[in-house]
Amino acid sequence: SPKKISFPALRIEDWPRFAYRGAHLDCCRHFFTVEEIKSFIDLICMHKINNFHWHLTDDQGWRIEIKKYPRLTSFAAWRPFDKLNDWWVEGRTFCEQDDPRAVGGYYTQDDIREVVAYAAERHITIIPEIEMPGHSEEVLATYPELSCSGKPYVNADFCIGTEKTFEFLENVLFEVIDLFPSEYIHVGGDECPKKEWKRCAKCQALIAAQHLQADGRHTAEERLQSYFIKHAEQHLNQLGRQMIGWDETLEGGLAPNATVMSWRGEGGGMEAARQHHKVIMTPNTYLYFDYYQSADKAHEPEAIGGYLPLQHVYSYEPMPRQLKADEQPYIIGVQANLWTEYIPSFRQVEYMELPRMAALSEVQWCSPEQKDYNAFIKRLQQLVKVY
Repeated sequence: SPKKISFPALRIEDWPRFAYRGAHLDCCRHFFTVEEIKSFIDLICMHKINNFHWHLTDDQGWRIEIKKYPRLTSFAAWRPFDKLNDWWVEGRTFCEQDDPRAVGGYYTQDDIREVVAYAAERHITIIPEIEMPGHSEEVLATYPELSCSGKPYVNADFCIGTEKTFEFLENVLFEVIDLFPSEYIHVGGDECPKKEWKRCAKCQALIAAQHLQADGRHTAEERLQSYFIKHAEQHLNQLGRQMIGWDETLEGGLAPNATVMSWRGEGGGMEAARQHHKVIMTPNTYLYFDYYQSADKAHEPEAIGGYLPLQHVYSYEPMPRQLKADEQPYIIGVQANLWTEYIPSFRQVEYMELPRMAALSEVQWCSPEQKDYNAFIKRLQQLVKVY
């Protein structure tokens, strides 16, 4: 049992630099159990992180039960390949849940409620991410009528030119917000190639009908994505929620009330702040914990690439000097992301997160003048014993 520790009477005054302090976990590339998700919540609670960004849908698997669309979890949540890389190079197909080869999983709505309650008891808000309009191979393999081609295993982006897409995503979001009480709902919006939209008669007809013409800054297809994202935001706002998207949501013009997560460096975040939109800084150059922790890659578990040692994480300053005084308050938070293409087990999640999460915590909490890497390393020795 822990030793008894006594303290003299004292008063502590402390407060975080940023109100939004986030940690992200991708459960699409590899699925993690409810108990493992609770362990992740325990980790972020230990580090005074107050937002869990739960990545629940992506090309490699759909992880949240939607009653109106049961095949999202009976089919789109399962791959007939044990190793993700085999799926990637051998057809990127899905299979029925009862297929003997099936690998994957999903969270029932009861699972979601249990995890949300567990997080709330620890003063942590869960922000779900439902990817749109790109990163949607799993949906379009299951419901190909939502794609430009109308065929499974052809497209990765929703067809914006069909009303069925809007109906589907509105129905999904309606069930999502019933499960998650968070103010914010994340809609992704990243890495959408848009090439099929150029060839799709329905998408081009919508571009013409809405006068979404190319200009000096944006292509017609970028403006089509903006049209779609603005529609999603309007739907969420009508349901009393706010939208977060990755910095690609700036392409074609940002939705009126959107908050931006800046991941491709800080440029998107600065642009959004200058437009007086709220920003959460999450640049891959400092806060992508799927990057290698050591330069000695031969003795590290395989990772997606990059090099992000502890000291580099600790050195991050989230407030860009280029922003004016009246723009700086729009930087409301900081978040680290863990994408799991190369992380098949929760044990490896812990390895990639720790001790970098401790450095993240101080970036989120401390003012620059309070940070001292050498002092941090000394304190970290005690925390490692807790780990």
